[in-house]
Amino acid sequence: MLRIAFWVLLGLIATNFVAAKPGAARVRLADGFDFPVGKPDAQGYYIYRGFRPNGHLGDDWNGNGGGNSDLKDPVYAMGHGLVVLSRDVRKGWGNCVIVRHAYNDPKTRKVQYIDSLYAHLDFISVKEGQQVTKGQLVGGIGTNRGMYDAHLHLEVRKNIAIGMNRMQFARDFSNYHDPKAFITAHRKLADGGKIVAVPTNTFAYDQNFAGPSATRTDFPASNALADRYASSAAQRDLASQRARRGTGPTVIMPLAENSRSGGTRYMLERSEEERSDR
Repeated sequence: MLRIAFWVLLGLIATNFVAAKPGAARVRLADGFDFPVGKPDAQGYYIYRGFRPNGHLGDDWNGNGGGNSDLKDPVYAMGHGLVVLSRDVRKGWGNCVIVRHAYNDPKTRKVQYIDSLYAHLDFISVKEGQQVTKGQLVGGIGTNRGMYDAHLHLEVRKNIAIGMNRMQFARDFSNYHDPKAFITAHRKLADGGKIVAVPTNTFAYDQNFAGPSATRTDFPASNALADRYASSAAQRDLASQRARRGTGPTVIMPLAENSRSGGTRYMLERSEEERSDR
């Protein structure tokens, strides 16, 4: 009986970690992007540590009061989208939310996809698979259990396969946008509110959410990228990437002292997390 119980339990655990097949969900095209704090223009907040290719891959937002003065302050979705990750990732990340956005690129006039990541949250107010609108509350600014002074770490990813394992991908503009520059350049967008499909379950190394899906015939004809992600070829590609899964050693890295927060903070993180300036 004990042996049977053991194998049943093992099967249940394995089932929970089988990634969902690539699919798609319907979302509204973004009508523009706003800043995720002090909406819509980041009033009362500043970036104390910005984006740097091959270094810090996002913007760290802090309240003007510095330190923990902004603890639990609201964090908002920067645009319409679908929550594709909402969980406590622990390690150097803590509570994280990833929202997938579709928008009409003003240069190419084609639908593009990005992921916005909100990290170190004190609390999360959205669930995986949930539709959100621009300016909707997704969580609150946190400290990741006291690991840092309170701040929001924001990333904007071009590559929607990254998920929470950044070490597997190039740490440059091929995979990331400078968040502030991207938002500033895309405050107003055409075709906002139009319904399109976005790829889901695309993370190459993470457990994907078993969220809403659409059959392949549901895709708008112009949504070629979503169609590609839902194809069997994409499924084989993701399976191959997952087979190369790996993690790095745990390290402790100092963050540069910030005069407004009044002290040096230390970050405990795995090698796939943020690389800081010494």
